[in-house]
Amino acid sequence: MLDRFTMPLSHRPLAWLAQRLHPNVTADRVTLIAFVIGMAALPLLTLEYYGWALLAIGLNRLGDGLDGALARLSDDASDAGGFLDIGLDFVFYAAVVFGMALADPAANALAAAFLLFAFMGTSTSFLAFAIVAGRRGIERPHFPQKTFYYMAGLTEGTETLAALVLFCLFPEHFAWLATLFALACLITTATRLWGGYRALRGL
Repeated sequence: MLDRFTMPLSHRPLAWLAQRLHPNVTADRVTLIAFVIGMAALPLLTLEYYGWALLAIGLNRLGDGLDGALARLSDDASDAGGFLDIGLDFVFYAAVVFGMALADPAANALAAAFLLFAFMGTSTSFLAFAIVAGRRGIERPHFPQKTFYYMAGLTEGTETLAALVLFCLFPEHFAWLATLFALACLITTATRLWGGYRALRGL
């Protein structure tokens, strides 16, 4: 819901940083490095080092924006790079939730399972529509820089990042925060399925 507002704000600083790294650093390399850093949040959360986990999450998200800026700068925005980027993003999101469950299984495991269940809905509805949209040649009016069709919803990248940050800042309230975010994800899934079905039926 907020990505269309936050992405333009981050575009200029990411483009500036990409210009300093180009051509010595490739977009795919940044994607992989950001993923490795982000996955460090899993053991850090398990050990309840929430501050360090928050740093890993922040660096991962920085890399997630930077790889796209590098790809656009070098005209290297390939389907392979986009596939790698979004696939690793979903693994990273799930790893953070899993880490919170491991940090305190008695308090967090059920809410973490609920959130992962909701993530399945948002991710599959997003990717399934992207497959059909690519085959039908449907344009991406709000996010033309994206490799895949970016289907909007109540919970997008900005909201997900905000949730991950809140998990680290207020770990004692994870169960409530995760449950609320999972409900928002389920609303996103429902609206994407309904909107996507209606859009494709109208073609």
